[in-house]
Amino acid sequence: MSGAALRDSVLTRPRLSTVIEILHPITWFAPMWAFMCGVISAGVTPEGVHWLMIAAGIFLAGPLLCGTSQAVNDWFDRHVDALNEPDRPIPSGRMPGRWGLYIGILTTGLALLVAALLGPIVLLASAVGLFLAWAYSAPPLRLKRNGWISNAAVGISYEGLPWVTGAAIMAAGLPDWRILLVALLYSIGAHGIMTLNDFKAIEGDRQTGLKTVPVHLGPKRAAQLACVVMGAPQVIVIGLLMLWGQPIHAAIVTLLLLVQIALMLRLLTDPKGLAPWYNATGTTLYVLGMLATAFALGSMLGG
Repeated sequence: MSGAALRDSVLTRPRLSTVIEILHPITWFAPMWAFMCGVISAGVTPEGVHWLMIAAGIFLAGPLLCGTSQAVNDWFDRHVDALNEPDRPIPSGRMPGRWGLYIGILTTGLALLVAALLGPIVLLASAVGLFLAWAYSAPPLRLKRNGWISNAAVGISYEGLPWVTGAAIMAAGLPDWRILLVALLYSIGAHGIMTLNDFKAIEGDRQTGLKTVPVHLGPKRAAQLACVVMGAPQVIVIGLLMLWGQPIHAAIVTLLLLVQIALMLRLLTDPKGLAPWYNATGTTLYVLGMLATAFALGSMLGG
């Protein structure tokens, strides 16, 4: 055993770097992006922007809510990770004792505190997100055992709820129904993104009994379904933008969708091999469409 490994084996508290690692900062981007889309969609003019509240909302969406989901998932997956990814913080011993669980509990409490300070709608949305975060990984629900349900939970948590939170902060209350509808549509589309994300662990999921969509349908059919689930909500958004008198933004989302379709056609030639490539390309276009839609809503509601 190396000197570093020996020191880690007798740790009673985790290092700060290990705490940050278990919160998986790379995953914070999606909910923080959706939160900012919510802020923009509310249509508040720069003079009315509450910058401190926006900063608190970003912190809530990323490190607190998303970080909680990551810490909780690492804790309840520690036995599986000990077999498949033994270098992760908990199975490696760098996160000693029950600290992984304690961090999940602590960030849950902090998230609720910050959310309460930002208003009742934000508190409600955050409470739903935290419930889904724990239900996703923790028994008895452990939603991740069923890919159909778990992907929906993640889509709502990573796209819809942060969007609603951002809009609620700016509106100081329940956002306009059009914001809620668009947030729901992009949450549904995120189900397809999560399905493609599951391609990276098909064999491991099959062996451990996780019924993800790729495990259930097979790579080809799962990829086809993911493409439809990602594309259909965007088609509806385009129609809504046209109906709401936003043809320029509708054209932008249409162009982004057409490029996604071209990328999807390539994805379907080798779903298992190209899923990571699509998540780095097509998903980027998807979230850019979210931003264009947010600006459309902002121009409508702020006028």
